[in-house]
Amino acid sequence: MAKVFPHLDDALRKFIEERPMFFVATAPVGGGRVNLSPKGYRDTFAILDDHTVAYLDLYGSGAETIAHVRENGRITIMFCSFTRTSKILRLFGTGRVIRPDSAEFEPLRPHFGLQHPGIRAAIVVDIDRIADSCGYSVPYLELVDERPVLDALHRRRTDDDFARRIAGDNSASLDGLPALEPDHPLPSAIPR
Repeated sequence: MAKVFPHLDDALRKFIEERPMFFVATAPVGGGRVNLSPKGYRDTFAILDDHTVAYLDLYGSGAETIAHVRENGRITIMFCSFTRTSKILRLFGTGRVIRPDSAEFEPLRPHFGLQHPGIRAAIVVDIDRIADSCGYSVPYLELVDERPVLDALHRRRTDDDFARRIAGDNSASLDGLPALEPDHPLPSAIPR
C-alpha cells in the first residue's frame, strides 16, 4: 500500500542516500515526448532540506529535462530498491535549472562532487508530494560499481566539442523546446 509522507524524514533520507541511481521524468505541456532518464554517480544528488532536493546535471545526448523544466517545471524523481527490501520512492515537484555561472549555483557547490568534467547545470526541485509504493516486481540486482564511462568521455572532450553540443543537440529538446542558451558556460569555466 502506498504511503504519502509530509516531508523527507530521516528514514527517507537514508533510503535515498543508499541508492546508487535514480530516475528523472519530465514532459512538455502540449503533448510531445515524455522523457525518462536514469542518473548515476552518488555524489550528484543532494537533499537540501525536508522539501527540496537537487542534482548535478551532466552533459548527455540531449537536454530534454532542461527544456521541459524551463517550459513548465514539472518533474518527478524516482528511487528504487533492488535489494531484498522492496520499495519505490517518488518525489513529485517543480524544478528549476541553475546554470553554473549563476549566483544560485554557489551555495549548491558543497553538496556535490564537482570533479565531474561534464557539469552542465544543477536541477533544484521543490517537492510537493512524497510517496512510496511496494516495488514487488522490481528485480533483485547487485551493484558492481559506478560506471566511469561518462566522466572518461567528458575528460576527452575539448571546449570546442562542448560548444558544438551547446549550439547543437543541447540547444533544444526533441520537440523543439529551447534548452541551453547560446552563452551557456563551458564545463572548463566552472571553478572546481
